[in-house]
Formats: sequence, structure tokens, C-alpha cells
Amino acid sequence: MNAHTISPEIGTNLMEATTNTGISKGRIWTGRILQTLAVLFLLMDAGMKLLKPPFVVAATVQLGYPESTIVGIGAALLVCTILYLIPRTAVLGAILLSSYLGGAAASNVRAQTPLFNLSFPVLVAIVVWASLVLRNKRLESVLFQRDGGSDR
Repeated sequence: MNAHTISPEIGTNLMEATTNTGISKGRIWTGRILQTLAVLFLLMDAGMKLLKPPFVVAATVQLGYPESTIVGIGAALLVCTILYLIPRTAVLGAILLSSYLGGAAASNVRAQTPLFNLSFPVLVAIVVWASLVLRNKRLESVLFQRDGGSDR
């Protein structure tokens, strides 16, 4: 059987099986729950930007962005979130979401908004990465250099 005969479903299951080996069910479920919470918030945020209700327009303009940029910002967030949801592109999605959320934090710093407005995007970025690390030992070893004890 060559690589071309494996269906995408089976390939994804094989990939998940190799990355989840040795991870407890509790850790996997915690990661899934954190991912769900982050995704629900991010999809709501993207949807609000795409629909542009008056309070979203007012908040965005208060941060210094013209109203004409709101739909583009929402579309970018939606694409990043979808990439994060797809197992094969989840790390790319997390990187892009981190960039997006870092920009959100920077915008709040520049606009001198309350501390909650600054800390919330940072917290969401932490949850995005925590959900991936909890479900993937390989990613954990790459990020935290757990390679069997070779300390530099």
C-alpha cells in the first residue's frame, strides 16, 4: 500500500494517533475544551466584524481603525481560525492567530484602553497554544525542548 492509497480521513487519524501517543484522555479532552472555547470566541469576534453592528464599528473606530477595514479584519480572523481548526494546519493557524491577537493587544495599548482589553487577547493566545500542546506531545517537545535531557 503506497501513500497515495490512504484516504485523507485515515491519514488524519494516523497523524493524530502518532502525535497523541502517551497522552492521557483527560489531557486530550482538556485541550479539546480549551480549543472549543477559543474557537467559539474567535468565530463570534470574526462574525461580529463581518456583520458590523454599530457597537463593533464604534469600538473599532475608537481603536483608531477606519470603518472600511472592519470586514477585512474579520475575514482575516475567520481564515486564521479555520486554519487553526484543521489538524494539518493547526500550528500555522495558531501562529497566525498569535499575530492577530498580538496586534489586538498592541492596538489596545496604543488606545490606552483598560487592562482587561489588553489582557484578553493575550489570554486567548495562551489558550490557543495550550490547547495544541495539551493534545500533541511532539509539539510540546519542540516548544519546550524535551529531547531526552540534552541541556545546552
